[in-house]
Amino acid sequence: MTSAPAFQSSGTLKPLPFDPTKLNSMSERLIRSHWENNYGGSVKALAVVKKRLGEALADKELPPYVYNDLKREHPLRTGSVVLHEQYFDNLGGSGQAGASERQVIAKSFGSFDVWETEFRRIAAGLSGGSGWVVLGFNQHTRQLENYWMADHAHGPAATTPILAMDMYEHAYQMDFGAAAAKYIDAFFQNVQWEKVAERLAVSGATKA
Repeated sequence: MTSAPAFQSSGTLKPLPFDPTKLNSMSERLIRSHWENNYGGSVKALAVVKKRLGEALADKELPPYVYNDLKREHPLRTGSVVLHEQYFDNLGGSGQAGASERQVIAKSFGSFDVWETEFRRIAAGLSGGSGWVVLGFNQHTRQLENYWMADHAHGPAATTPILAMDMYEHAYQMDFGAAAAKYIDAFFQNVQWEKVAERLAVSGATKA
């Protein structure tokens, strides 16, 4: 078994960056269940997968196609951990975008309202199913765009997430049942726009 960093993961959950009792229209019960069971499950699964990959790599008799059964899990679990951490990090705010964020987004979409309309429409199209909506800055094309993602593993190449929204049913069913539209409204009421501004600056989107 190799002990290289590429085959290690701490298995430690990142704490919620906000008080889950104080979100607008989203219950503590929903947030804690999502954080502990869905995000937490992915964190623990990623640690197991990476450990098993390190062990399997040392087995010279193991057929490559068997090794790849584990390797297929790697991007799924990694994507789930990353996107969930992005999601929780961009919650806990007032839902009111600042002038600077609105200006940067409007520069790419024509107006802030056009951006929000498209983001909401993508989310509505995913309701009742699974996936993510991500406002991302593509480092290759130097464009800020909204992306539809069907799962955790297949995201746009070279893209830095700016705002991530979980549209898997586990993100809203406990509070809203099948009423995904109400969850979409609640999400926008709790966006931490200061975090979005920070990501825009770090990604380079403000200079594009």
